[in-house]
Amino acid sequence: MNPYLELLAREASAVEFEGPVLQARAAGLDTAELEEDKFAALKVRAMLRRRARREAELSALFDTAGDLAGLTDLDAVLAAIVQRARRLLSTDIAYMTLHDPERGDTYMRVTDGSISARFRRLRLAMGAGLGGLVAESGTPYNTADYFADERLRHTNTIDEAVHEEGLVAILGVPLRLGTQVIGVLFAANRSARPFVQEEVALLCSLAAHAAVAIDTARLLQETRSALAELSEANSLISAHSEAIERAADAHDRMTGLVLRGGGVEDVAAVVTEVLGGTVTVLDDEGRPLVGEAADLDSGVFDAARSSRALGRTVKRGGAYVASVDVGAAPVCTLVLRTEQQVAAADQRILERGAIVTALLLLFRRSVAEAEGRVRGELLDDLISRPDLTGLGERARRLGVDLDLPHVLVVARHEGQRERAAFWASSHATLAHGLAAARGDEVVLLVPGDAPGAVARRVARELSSSLGRPATAGAARAAASGSAAEKDPGTVASGVPDAYREAQRCADALIALGRDGDGASADELGFVGLLMGEGRDVPGFLGSALGPVLDYDGRRGTALIRTLTAYFGAGGSLSRTADALHIHVNTVTQRLDRVAQLLGADWQEPERALEIQLALRLHRLRSHITDA
Repeated sequence: MNPYLELLAREASAVEFEGPVLQARAAGLDTAELEEDKFAALKVRAMLRRRARREAELSALFDTAGDLAGLTDLDAVLAAIVQRARRLLSTDIAYMTLHDPERGDTYMRVTDGSISARFRRLRLAMGAGLGGLVAESGTPYNTADYFADERLRHTNTIDEAVHEEGLVAILGVPLRLGTQVIGVLFAANRSARPFVQEEVALLCSLAAHAAVAIDTARLLQETRSALAELSEANSLISAHSEAIERAADAHDRMTGLVLRGGGVEDVAAVVTEVLGGTVTVLDDEGRPLVGEAADLDSGVFDAARSSRALGRTVKRGGAYVASVDVGAAPVCTLVLRTEQQVAAADQRILERGAIVTALLLLFRRSVAEAEGRVRGELLDDLISRPDLTGLGERARRLGVDLDLPHVLVVARHEGQRERAAFWASSHATLAHGLAAARGDEVVLLVPGDAPGAVARRVARELSSSLGRPATAGAARAAASGSAAEKDPGTVASGVPDAYREAQRCADALIALGRDGDGASADELGFVGLLMGEGRDVPGFLGSALGPVLDYDGRRGTALIRTLTAYFGAGGSLSRTADALHIHVNTVTQRLDRVAQLLGADWQEPERALEIQLALRLHRLRSHITDA
């Protein structure tokens, strides 16, 4: 039997392969054939060792891929990659640095085999040391003797840390994500040694896996964040929807009471049933209409004044106070006493109860007055009276046809009230409409169907008359509810909603610094969406993204997804392309198509803001629909 087969079978060392030759020489035999066998066996041994090493490398890469497939802990995956690099290259230490975009350098992320605390805290400037050179150039570098290598830019900080760790031979390869270098993977020895090309290739493969792990972890984190945001938004929407339903139910019940001829006591009973606790209703002089006022202290009346000033519920101790005034004169106050915390949305129910109570009280006053009212009185009734009976006939007697489309305008001013009232009355008479003066505002109800144009005209002409800016908000007065079913042409039932929307338009214009201007909710973009009575989200989406949505629907393209990624990447074409896994030229072509659909000014700040809001609303609506 050939002795070299036995040596190969038990994986003997290279020195042992000289044994058979030496024994033959000692016995005086010819060793030529044995020499040939020895060289052949050594070649086989070297080939087997290379295959074993390649098998180990492939196994390590396979294990790394398996780690990535079940990635739950990024630190554990990166540590495993560094450990495998150290084991496969048989080096004293392996480590990894990552790029810090905020500081513009790289920092130590994972080490295996390190003994120096200073080395583990080391940061490498771009271009400094071997690691900085790899990070800057994106090319693998290695040195058999770090301190003697003149290719490298040495710094005291880096050299001291490397010296303390005792490193001599270092190999570094870049961690790449596309064209971006995000870090460096190293293998190093504490003695001089060269690194062969196979070792460089192996470390590059491990670095590629490390880059994938880092990118996967980033995507997972972004996905978790997005899911968390979506969950939070869904919770808020659910809570808001419940509050809206509760408020709508309370409002419907209170409205039904008014329509059935109910009184202040009935409204208080509805508020108590919905919110719990006890309710006391006070009139304009603080006298109780419902409940007892004996235990109310001065703090409640102070809270009532604050509530009227703020237009919101004010909490004092265990009491919630909502008070309503008209023309700076108090009308009524509702005091809710309860041991439970009342949420902000439920406080709106108390405010709505106060408003309905105020409407009932004002209705009582108006009934007691003579029917011979002027235009201002009729308009006040249209705004504040829940009962529309007889208003159409009164309007016809004044030459006002409520079957025609009308626009309601609220004009805020700081001029002479008498002069403003005179101008409004004259304007309404000429336009066959109605006008009323309410404190520092005048209200007009005039025929028309273009609220924005009417508001601008009123603002311009009233400003000219007063000699100072007047700001006007306008809304269409459209039929609603049962009134719309009985007589779709009448605008009377839509006046209260139009009045509130017009008020909010005027408030929004003033808040936006557009004093002296006029507009409707439709013309205020997303601000109008937030403050408009109908909150027409589909209409807003159509105006902001309609052409793109239609194009995607017809062609099956991904322009909406591209827009979302583009804004999410801060307007960077390359980052958008990376996020969508497409070429930059494809992103450019898609954005050119968006410009054709939305107009060349779609990236102007105001348009871009509206488009981003529309994209978020579209995404939320899609998630809600899918759910």
